[in-house]
Amino acid sequence: MTFIDKLSAAWKANNSLLCVGLDPDIKRFPAHLQGKPDAVFEFCKAIVDATAPFACAFKPQIAYFAALRAEDQLEAICGYLREKHPQIPLILDAKRGDIGATAEQYAREAFERYNADAVTLNPYMGYDTVAPFLEWKDRGAIILCRTSNPGGSDLQFLMVGGQEKPVPLYQHVARLVAEEWNTNGQCALVVGATFPRELAEVRTIVCDLPLLVPGIGAQGGDIQATVAAGKSSDGTGMMINSSRAILYAKPEADEDFAQAARRVAAATCDAINSYRI
Repeated sequence: MTFIDKLSAAWKANNSLLCVGLDPDIKRFPAHLQGKPDAVFEFCKAIVDATAPFACAFKPQIAYFAALRAEDQLEAICGYLREKHPQIPLILDAKRGDIGATAEQYAREAFERYNADAVTLNPYMGYDTVAPFLEWKDRGAIILCRTSNPGGSDLQFLMVGGQEKPVPLYQHVARLVAEEWNTNGQCALVVGATFPRELAEVRTIVCDLPLLVPGIGAQGGDIQATVAAGKSSDGTGMMINSSRAILYAKPEADEDFAQAARRVAAATCDAINSYRI
């Protein structure tokens, strides 16, 4: 099954556009996990099992694992997802983007070592840095377009395209991916919930191409505005990501953290769905 097929099935089966981000921060782990050698895996496993009924995708952020020297635990949680929740797409949030042979190794890392269904990519160095990922014809390439951080405007709003009809760079990226790079039909774009007007512009450009939408929850993106701007013609089309607001839903960080995460995930999923019609 391809990434897009799996994502479409998850949207329908779980009636959800919620993507649960896995950003493990050991300083915020519950006391019973502190100091355990496999704490990262145990924390993420509990979150995954608690939130799976409400998720259309899971998105581990590789930097959180690598900074803890926990790549082996990332590998383990990816394996666990494949074994216990194989119907839910696994997106490796790595934002790779490098040339030639290096990009080939990054693709192997994402799709062989971690067995991800899709990976996030930075398009700044051009098509040849994305091409090695597209060689994996059943896997997804999710390309940064209009990111949720304020500093994204430094480059993404630069006008490009010559004298006749210049457009902001993020719109050029959206059109390029949708019309030229999406050769396998497995591409998607990252567009932040913190910029609903730009989200709507991208949706108009790319029609029903899937969008990974970070920025609700801790970053403050508005769910109603996000859904109105980004949903596709059939009311799906998005993986609306929430990480910290779900992972650390219980400030006192006790052994009930997973159930707290479940409640927030369910409430977030319901809030998203209430604006889809």
